[in-house]
Amino acid sequence: MSLPPVLYHYFQTPLPYARTLALQERLHQIQLGSRRASSHQDILLLLQHRPVYTSGRRQTEHELQFERARLTKIGAEFVTTSRGGQLTYHGPGQLVGYPLLDLGRTSPPMGIRDYICRMQKMIQIHLMSAHKLAHVPSDHTGVFLDPATKVASIGVQVRHRLTTHGFAMNVNKEPLEWFDRVVACGLVNVKAGCIELAAGKQIQVQDVVEGVVNVFGELYGRDMEKLRLESAGEVGEAILALEEEALEAGNWPSAPTSES
Repeated sequence: MSLPPVLYHYFQTPLPYARTLALQERLHQIQLGSRRASSHQDILLLLQHRPVYTSGRRQTEHELQFERARLTKIGAEFVTTSRGGQLTYHGPGQLVGYPLLDLGRTSPPMGIRDYICRMQKMIQIHLMSAHKLAHVPSDHTGVFLDPATKVASIGVQVRHRLTTHGFAMNVNKEPLEWFDRVVACGLVNVKAGCIELAAGKQIQVQDVVEGVVNVFGELYGRDMEKLRLESAGEVGEAILALEEEALEAGNWPSAPTSES
């Protein structure tokens, strides 16, 4: 039996992180409930966030107290999450992907390691096919343009074979000043890079969405189809509500200067 298409949606307005986290949880619960009737949908959310630093499961609240105070002072939000990995940044100029997939749909079921490896390969293929950028191998999770320049991060969570969280790829220069304020992912000798600088061309996040969607479908062996919000029931209603909230939030903080 062929698998149903993955339904994808790109949010035009940068989203508040905590509310996007709540949306993922809501969609996870909808998937879990409808899976009993084999009617659940696999979804790929593509978006940008308002400026936010997030921590992962490997850090304690005691370790993060100082960082929380320091980073919120420069204008970013700070959110503790249940994903894998350590402290990182999300914000405008970065394409974030949250695949909400049922890994048990494949035969045999897809393992978590395979799922992450395909995600990493998906980003590597997109960089080469769309921007002529080669990656370098690394012992660390994520995608590197050279041993000291990381262009994309991966941090996932899997519960009941359903995935949440995902990947973040730096498209243009806007996130870099924010990244310079932290040791992202605990990698002391690594700096954040972006497609725009590496490829030597101006590029916006919306420019890479179609290419990422196509390669995602290829790597996971799925057809990709735009999510029709007006006919998507609870899923569409939840997404539309978050889009309205993002619009109402207005402008987001600009990147900190080197003096701030």
